[in-house]
Amino acid sequence: MQEIIIQIMNQFGYFGVAFLIMIENIFPPIPSEVILTFGGFMTTYSELGIIGMIIAATIGSVLGAVILYFVGRLLSVERLETLISGKLGKILRLKAGDIQKAEQWFMKRGNATIFFCRFIPLIRSLISIPAGSAKMKLPVFLFLTTLGTLIWNIVLVSLGAALGDNWEMIAGIIDSYSSIVVGLLAVAFICAILFFVKKRFFSKSMKN
Repeated sequence: MQEIIIQIMNQFGYFGVAFLIMIENIFPPIPSEVILTFGGFMTTYSELGIIGMIIAATIGSVLGAVILYFVGRLLSVERLETLISGKLGKILRLKAGDIQKAEQWFMKRGNATIFFCRFIPLIRSLISIPAGSAKMKLPVFLFLTTLGTLIWNIVLVSLGAALGDNWEMIAGIIDSYSSIVVGLLAVAFICAILFFVKKRFFSKSMKN
């Protein structure tokens, strides 16, 4: 994977960076840390500049985020409520009110969530979907997404340029950070499921 990414970047320059980052937003397993840090390294031996690299990466990030945002719009709250009202809701023990509560929570804290999640691996891409489902205003979404991804891109591209041949060291550190975050998210997800099951099933059994 890494060799293919490097080949595309060497061949297509800024356009390759923008394309890869856009794909990375849609398919999170593609490592953005490799693209950005190697992109920074490229500025030390090619005609590509740090500012151009950051702009290209940011354009790609925003394009990918917008695609997932509109995927979220297709999965609107109303459609989710329709799904939950049927057999799926009975299987998952979900109610339409649960979807509404989730939407209300996102609307209250959505701005901060969109911004800060841009610094969290995996979540930084997927957070665009609930933003679309909650019908966050597109200009607000674009502003927060651009700002968050711009900061992320500036840091990684600059580190790649500063370290030069040692750019892979930063990519390795970010990869370890990503693994830790994914592990914590998995634990949090399991805890959330356990809490949900306890609330839905055990509370009913206690009442009966």
